[in-house]
Amino acid sequence: MQHNWSRYLRLILASLAGTTLVGLYFGEPVYGLLVGLVGYLWWTLIQARRLYQWLGNPDASEEAPQSIGMWGSMFDGLNKLHQGHLHTQDRLRARINRVQESTNAMRDGVIMTDARGAMEWWNGSAEHLLGFRRSTDRGQYIHNLIRNPAFKAYFDSRDYREPLELNSPAKPHLHLQIQISLFGDDDRLIVAKDVTRLYQLEQMRRDFVGNVSHEMRTPLTVISGYLETLVDHADELPPKWRRAINTMAAQSSRMEALITDLILLSRIETGEHTVDDTLADMDALLNQICHDAQALSGSKQHRITVNISDHRLLQGDESQLRSAFSNLVFNAVKYTPAEGEVTVSWTANRDGAHLSVKDSGIGIDPVHIPRLTERFYRADPSRHKDTGGTGLGLAIVKHVLINHDGNLEIRSKPGEGSEFICHFPRERLVERVPELRD
Repeated sequence: MQHNWSRYLRLILASLAGTTLVGLYFGEPVYGLLVGLVGYLWWTLIQARRLYQWLGNPDASEEAPQSIGMWGSMFDGLNKLHQGHLHTQDRLRARINRVQESTNAMRDGVIMTDARGAMEWWNGSAEHLLGFRRSTDRGQYIHNLIRNPAFKAYFDSRDYREPLELNSPAKPHLHLQIQISLFGDDDRLIVAKDVTRLYQLEQMRRDFVGNVSHEMRTPLTVISGYLETLVDHADELPPKWRRAINTMAAQSSRMEALITDLILLSRIETGEHTVDDTLADMDALLNQICHDAQALSGSKQHRITVNISDHRLLQGDESQLRSAFSNLVFNAVKYTPAEGEVTVSWTANRDGAHLSVKDSGIGIDPVHIPRLTERFYRADPSRHKDTGGTGLGLAIVKHVLINHDGNLEIRSKPGEGSEFICHFPRERLVERVPELRD
């Protein structure tokens, strides 16, 4: 490059020197130099004009303008950069087309929006599932097309750890699962999945469990009533029938407890048992539950301790909370050996409110912890006969906490006891109103 520049400079100087000598020949060397400078300036302007025209529309001609010297090198360099740019552009366009083709082949709807929700791009499945139109909806705000307050709150929350489920605005019979991811400069990638079939199957399962539980309750109540009568008059029965009657009565009681838990779980899941705006007095609620747990302990004489460090009220459904907390405390009593310790603590900090139920029982292998809240799952099936549980207690706890925006944490090791912690958001804590005195 330096060599070309030196050569070009020598050529200019030689040309100017030539025009000066010609002017000297005619006795006017200054005019000769001036003519040379004007000629060079005119040639330079012509080259600049050709460059300007080519840069204005480089795709109009296949090749860049041809010239000599510095301008020729400049044209060649710019042409190489332009050709490299065209190759890169073609390669990127091919990749974008391939991504769009593969995305359009997906059965899930994919939508790209900016940080405010303006629609930038979406695939064909999004048009089918959500009813978008390419001719009119580009640039529209997505919450104007999906007019659902829950979606607007979900979009603005920026907390996309859990998906949102809602009905399609264009086809209400479709049940969609919406998942949002952040990318780029706070832009959104929205994926809409059709989960109608799964939703219908789950609804059928809930309806089946609820209906069967209700239908079984009446005949089982009749059977239990007659068995209780027989147990009360066991002395009048032949000795060989007494054991059978007592066993039948015990199993009947277990069946009643199972059906009661199934009905409660069904109501909580289907929203039949909704969370209202009542305020639960945690002091009274926990003390009553622990009093009942002490009665359940009976001759085993467990040491049950209640520690309450925060006396604010908890907003929620008191009956649901009672069911969840009772399950945790009663389980701690059942799975703790005689004279063991059970500690119930209610605390609050900047993260929210926390109920801890800790026991000195046999503990749980960590491999079972992720599945403990599943229906009928038991870490040790052999304990079923001893404890008389239904296997639904922790499932009820999980769904009650979901209804109250909370979550369950389980800490346990074999032989070291267990701790179940219910976490609630700070927004559900309400200050007590001072009582008015005369």
